[in-house]
Amino acid sequence: MASEAELRLRDRLSKLKSIGLLGGTRVSGELERLQKQLDRITAEPSEDEIWRSVELARHQDRPYTLDYVERLLDDWVELHGDRGRADDAAIVAGLGKLDGRTVVLVGHQKGRDVKERTKRNFGMAYPEGYRKAMRVMKLADRFGFPVVTLVDTPGAYPGVAAEQHGQGGAIAASQATMLRLGVPIVCVVIGEGGSGGAIAIAVGDRVLMQENAIYSVISPEGCAAILWRDASEARKAAAAFKPDAAHCLELGVIDGIVPEPDGGAHTDLDEAARLLGSSLREALDDLDGLPVDELSRRRRARFRSIGIFA
Repeated sequence: MASEAELRLRDRLSKLKSIGLLGGTRVSGELERLQKQLDRITAEPSEDEIWRSVELARHQDRPYTLDYVERLLDDWVELHGDRGRADDAAIVAGLGKLDGRTVVLVGHQKGRDVKERTKRNFGMAYPEGYRKAMRVMKLADRFGFPVVTLVDTPGAYPGVAAEQHGQGGAIAASQATMLRLGVPIVCVVIGEGGSGGAIAIAVGDRVLMQENAIYSVISPEGCAAILWRDASEARKAAAAFKPDAAHCLELGVIDGIVPEPDGGAHTDLDEAARLLGSSLREALDDLDGLPVDELSRRRRARFRSIGIFA
């Protein structure tokens, strides 16, 4: 688990690297100094340490979206259905008040027992789930409510029926919808952030990860099956592409890390919710009052810059 000092350094490095400056400036020197400090306090994580993050992100007792809704939002009203085909229980969406501020919240919900997990399809949404999310986010845009999304899914459901209903198109449309919204958007990966199923509701002005969450384009098992033709090599795959929060911050994929209680969010749900709520309030306060054009411009620029080497 990353230390507090390490997380602060990675956060500072990420912010400095996002500033476009000419070489030889004082900021360039600051980047070098911080990198040296980071190198001293942490070595490359071992295969076991990376895998520990994967295990904690998938822990069966880890809090899910509705656990946080119960602890953070007042006057919660859940909205159902995509107004076209069905109500996908893998995605929950609704309105509530965060410290008196009305927000629209959209998130994945995995389920606790076998019956609920089957109902919610283990948090893997069909196209209907993403269309429900879009419907609710457009309501937020109409009435000027900020949007909060909580991401926790192995990925979008890959079944034949989902493909027949337009899975790829729904994921793309959801991303396009979020890019166009004229209200602040804060996204948090609270467990597994898997592939297109995650990014479909993770296009925001601030993208955060809980300390023990993971975020990647493919699961470790899927990567191992492709590279080594053996899903049991998942530990090796995870160590190679590093889906943990500290490395996602270093890569600039996320903007910050939300601390968790010692041992993981599942050890103290109330404290995990308090820490998440504090990060959400800070992010929303930072975005409050920004003009619509500026929000949209920054959001587009942020996501277009990911993966570009200069």
